[in-house]
Amino acid sequence: MRARVVHKSARVVQSLTVTPLPETVPTYTLPEIAEITGLPVTRVRRLIEEHQLAATRIDNVLRVPQAFMRDGAPVGELHGTFVLLADLHFSDDEIVEWMFTSEESLGVTPMDALLAGRKAEVRRIAQALL
Repeated sequence: MRARVVHKSARVVQSLTVTPLPETVPTYTLPEIAEITGLPVTRVRRLIEEHQLAATRIDNVLRVPQAFMRDGAPVGELHGTFVLLADLHFSDDEIVEWMFTSEESLGVTPMDALLAGRKAEVRRIAQALL
């Protein structure tokens, strides 16, 4: 199933097709992340608000893809990409979906490209969505 997402800025309306988060993408609940990081759940929520992490609701439970965590902390390369997408008026759900939607110009998903060290390329593509 594909959803049509329209982003509006002062000058441009950009249309983007994203795929809902695949069921095969493993996720953590916020209490699970709190346990992993040793932080209270309120601080985990703050990490989401500050775009250190992004979360989506699955079956009415807020969940964070496991790929967004590394060695008990958020993957550092994600922050700038999440801020950029949020500045483009992406919701957290749309950010998570975009990260796991195959991007033709990358040949893989943005998440796979980031984990492979292609941060600048991912951000350049995200900027082009404006």
